[in-house]
Amino acid sequence: MKRITTKQLVFSAVALALAIVIATYAKIKWPLWFNGGSITLFSMLFVTMIGYWYGPVVGLIGGVTYALLQYITGPYFLSPLQVVLDFPLAFGALGLSGFFYKKKNGLFIGYITAVSARLLFHCISGVIFYTEYIGVVGKDMEAVASSILYNMSYIVPEAVITLIVISLPPVKDVLLRVKKMACQ
Repeated sequence: MKRITTKQLVFSAVALALAIVIATYAKIKWPLWFNGGSITLFSMLFVTMIGYWYGPVVGLIGGVTYALLQYITGPYFLSPLQVVLDFPLAFGALGLSGFFYKKKNGLFIGYITAVSARLLFHCISGVIFYTEYIGVVGKDMEAVASSILYNMSYIVPEAVITLIVISLPPVKDVLLRVKKMACQ
């Protein structure tokens, strides 16, 4: 593995800082999201951009770093398994965008993949949570449905808004220029 350069570290740190600030201060919370869900203004985009710039290794490191920062700034603890699923695995999955960094429309495809993986980990965590309070998986599919609906209610709207914005030609151009600056 190549060493992470100072430039990669700086660009990644700025992206993570923007993501944390946005996730902390620029969010929409509804009472439905009693377990921490919220729609933010592109916080996931900034984390996925690290992978888009530098590939899967740096992307996954950035995602896990973001997970640790999320846990520090807003810890939510029910059980050790829930913490692992909701933080390092779910937020770390945002680094999966790095597997598409050399592809045409890599940010778009990587973003969809990364956010889908994050959703999957949150849903698994939610099923575990809901089975403790609502029913038993296999006998009561309400737990599965509750987890999927709850997590989709905040992740999907943010993802759709982000995908629309990053598809706009002027935004696409700016994001390509930023990638060139980050990778020169």
